[in-house]
Amino acid sequence: MADYENPVLDRPVSDDMQRDLLSRGYSRRHFGRIATLLGGGVALAQTITPAFAQQSAKAVVGAVRIGSNECWTGPFPAGAEAAMLIVQQGNRYEPDNNHAKLFEAVNQVEGVPIDRITAWPGSSDPLSRTAVTFASPERGIVTADPTYEVLWRTGDWIGAKVTKVPLTADYRHDVKAMLAADPQAGLYYICSPNNPTGTLTPIEDIIWLAENKPKDAIILVDEAYIHFAGAPNAARLAVERDDVIVMRTFSKLFGMAGMRLGLTFCAPELLERMMRYDGMQVINMLPMTAVAAGTASLTLAAQIEARRNEMIAARTMATDHLKKRGLSVLPGSRANMFMVEWKDRTPKEMMAALLAEGVQIGRSWTAYPKMSRVSVGSAEDMEKFCLAVDKVMLG
Repeated sequence: MADYENPVLDRPVSDDMQRDLLSRGYSRRHFGRIATLLGGGVALAQTITPAFAQQSAKAVVGAVRIGSNECWTGPFPAGAEAAMLIVQQGNRYEPDNNHAKLFEAVNQVEGVPIDRITAWPGSSDPLSRTAVTFASPERGIVTADPTYEVLWRTGDWIGAKVTKVPLTADYRHDVKAMLAADPQAGLYYICSPNNPTGTLTPIEDIIWLAENKPKDAIILVDEAYIHFAGAPNAARLAVERDDVIVMRTFSKLFGMAGMRLGLTFCAPELLERMMRYDGMQVINMLPMTAVAAGTASLTLAAQIEARRNEMIAARTMATDHLKKRGLSVLPGSRANMFMVEWKDRTPKEMMAALLAEGVQIGRSWTAYPKMSRVSVGSAEDMEKFCLAVDKVMLG
């Protein structure tokens, strides 16, 4: 079987990859797309950009930026210092066993065996890679609605069925409804705390899904915001089970969004399947500055708790203010975001009106078209947000 090349993307697909994809129901027209996606995601980015046009505004310099769930401050001082120190050794691919030191720190904090830990340059690659590896036109993807939509777009891109299930009345993932919606799916995705609602799905619910889904299906638990929640996490499931993948990121509470560092916890066999298309290329591309900052930050339990408490205080102040103005705020957020409904104004109108006052908020989701997502910034950020809301709403 000769290598197939997509005439548009011009990226070769190996014989082994062809055989695997054909066995899982993919057609040849998807080969180039999948190869390009796993080769850096350029084509995927070009494909989904139009879909994001109405949903994600470009950051406005000088505005209060509370629209992208970024942390309001940079890395912890110890993390920033570690990153700056390693810059001086930038001539080395890996100055001093830095990957190993990161994995040791993760093991110390999370109790995850080192052979189940993988570091990535951010979380976008492993998120899309799980879709390519464990879903297909014959075995779909099941997610909540609303939730973080990257898997929706990746599923569409690779030709996999994507099933979206509403959250429960208290905004958890409805795991029983998710299983019923597609009992033979290849991948079930749970984002907890969920983006955009900030709400948690109990570990007990995730365990129920793990015990009742098809044995060969995979559960992907995205815990990008778990450090803001200070709640039980799913790491132990990725240790005890070989069908659960847990994702983490340093982009949120750790204030490292621009540095690109993410983690997955899973059985080595799952990682091997995820990497079979391009070897270990992507995980050898980690910036050492991010690795050093992450390693120095993970064990700072007291500072993590202090940053979490700072966020909770700012979030509580802002949501209480909105409620006093008669606005509805979706309850139960445990992350640095919340959803607010604007009475007689649309989210698009409020986004524009608040931006005119120097405050940039987030977008709406199709499941909640009357609500905007607002990220939680510093106490000063949220005070400016409240003043801008007053000016816009009260005239």
